[in-house]
This record gives sequence, structure tokens and C-alpha cells, in this order.
Amino acid sequence: MNTILVTGGAGFIGSNFVKYYLNKYPSDTLINLDDLTYAGNLENLKDIENNANYHFIKGSICDKELLRKIFKTEIKTTLEAPNLVAHFAAESHVDRSIKDSSPFIQTNVVGTQILLDTVREFWSTTSKKRNCFLHVSTDEVYGSLGKTGLFTENNQIKPNSPYSASKASSDLLVRAYYKTFNLPVITTRCSNNYGPYQFPEKLIPLIINNIINKKPLPIYGQGLNIRDWLFVLDHCAALDTAIKQGKFGEVYNIGGNNEWTNIDIVKLICKIMDEKLGNKTSSTQLINYVTDRPGHDLRYAIDATKIKNELGWEPEHTFEKGIVATIDWYLENQVWLQEVTSGEYQKYYNKHYL
Repeated sequence: MNTILVTGGAGFIGSNFVKYYLNKYPSDTLINLDDLTYAGNLENLKDIENNANYHFIKGSICDKELLRKIFKTEIKTTLEAPNLVAHFAAESHVDRSIKDSSPFIQTNVVGTQILLDTVREFWSTTSKKRNCFLHVSTDEVYGSLGKTGLFTENNQIKPNSPYSASKASSDLLVRAYYKTFNLPVITTRCSNNYGPYQFPEKLIPLIINNIINKKPLPIYGQGLNIRDWLFVLDHCAALDTAIKQGKFGEVYNIGGNNEWTNIDIVKLICKIMDEKLGNKTSSTQLINYVTDRPGHDLRYAIDATKIKNELGWEPEHTFEKGIVATIDWYLENQVWLQEVTSGEYQKYYNKHYL
């Protein structure tokens, strides 16, 4: 049995991973450390909060003393120290990083360094259990592609936004701790995720929410930027595979084999939602082209051959299948969506944890 520390486990990908992991490994212990910033939502985890093997701790990865207490089992003496770490905690929205990069540097770079130092202090090379520090990164560290080609793990890192620069910096720190200290680290770089519980500042939930409320659908430029889309549960399965089977010091790209332009995604969502909502007027009339953001990368596309050949992982969901499941989830969880967009969801954890 393992004890896994998940950082940022109340966020979009993190909360999906927490539930995926506990469902697959019900005898393992999972510690969720999250600072509950605007994108951290404990409502995502209400259905497991009473699970005896799930433990939530509110706090920041920048809090060195708190991290040491977790690994020294001083928070809850009945827990075993984590032998696995899945590191999701990060500021992740490009637009916010353009307005103010400071939180991105503090959390994504300094926080990762503090977490690495803590793990290095407490993990023994003679441990009988597999120790593994999984660093969850992004394909945005590679920069932008032209009309052809795919990102491989050997591509040069060339970030173009403050967000991607902060993630690239944390990637390099993780690599350095492997080279310098032989820390058992693995880095994954994923394409754009979508699915349940995504904060509606990101494209897909934003469009879904705006169609529901008949608000304009903002599209940067002409909507021709291309992304490779990965269903979040496919991503969770890939991360689990990397933790349990991955080779230390390696980088694994995780992609969904689903390249779409932004405008084609928006039009597809409009079509599906109009059918489901019985709209007589096409929601495409709500499309509003806005000034492109600075440094907007043209195209991302992942070559996930390495993780397929070496670890046997492949995505199960096509975009057409995953987007219908995602739309259905948001339509069935409009109370969650309303609470997130209004800020009401924060009242719960303000009462219990602040």
C-alpha cells in the first residue's frame, strides 16, 4: 500500500485524478494538499470527503514547514509519510500570467523547488516502497509549432508566455534534481485538457456556460489557433501509468490525438448544445471575435509515441465522444457552474478552512 501526496488536488485535473486514484487503489492513502485559490474547489470532491483513506490539508506548497510536517507525519500521526507525489499545484491560466506573472513565479517555480527540497530531505534511497515524484507539466513549454510537425520529448524548450516560462523553469528544476541528487522524478507534458470540473475561464467550459446564459462567445483573432485536446480521464490514466511504470529522469508527452482549431471547437459545441437545449436560433450568432492576446501560440500538437511504446498508454476518448460527455456533465451540473462563476463555491471552504 502506498501513501500519495497530491498537490493541487482540488483543481480541475487534480480533483479528477484524486477520484480516479482512490477508485483504482482503494487501499492506498491519499493526502490532498491545496491552498484553495480561486480555481481550487472542494465541491469537486464532496462525494469522497468521507472516504477514510482521503485526507485534505489546506496549505501552500510554498510553506516549507507545513510540507515537512506532512512528511514527518506531524499533521496526522496515524498517516504514513508519502512515498509518492503527484505535483499538480500551479497557476495555469495564460491570460492571468500576462496581467501579473508574480503568482506564477512564486507557485510554479519557488513552490516546486521547496517541494523538491522537502522530498529530497525525507526520501531514503533504501526505501522498500517505490518513491516517485511526478511533475505534471504542459506542452506549452515547447513554444509554438507551424502548420506541420509534432512536439516530441526532444524538442527544445521555448516558452512564449509568462505562464509557460514558469512551467519550463519548474521542468528544468525537476531535471536538475534528478541529475544532481538522483531524485526519483518523472515529468509529463500534456496537451490541452477538457472535461468535468474545469474552471470556466478556459475555452470549453466558458463557451458552454455562455451558451447556457446566451452571452457572447469570445474568440481570439480569427479562431485559427490549433490545440491537441485530451480528455481529463485519459490524462489521469496516463499519469497513473507514469507513476507506477515510468523510468526516473524521463519526460513523457501525453496527447489526445485530437487537433482542432478554436473556431471549429466552438461551432461544434454550438451545434451539440443547440440540439440538446432545443434552441431554434443557432448559438453561432453569439460568436464574437476579439483582439488576439500577446504571444498567442499558433499550434500545439503532441507526439505521444514514447509513452505508448514504452508504457503502453493510449487515449480512449475521441474528441467527438469526450466533448459530448463534457457538455452533458455541465448541463447536469449547472448549480456547480453557477456557484463557480459567481464565487459562491468559496463560501464553503471560507467557513471550514480559513
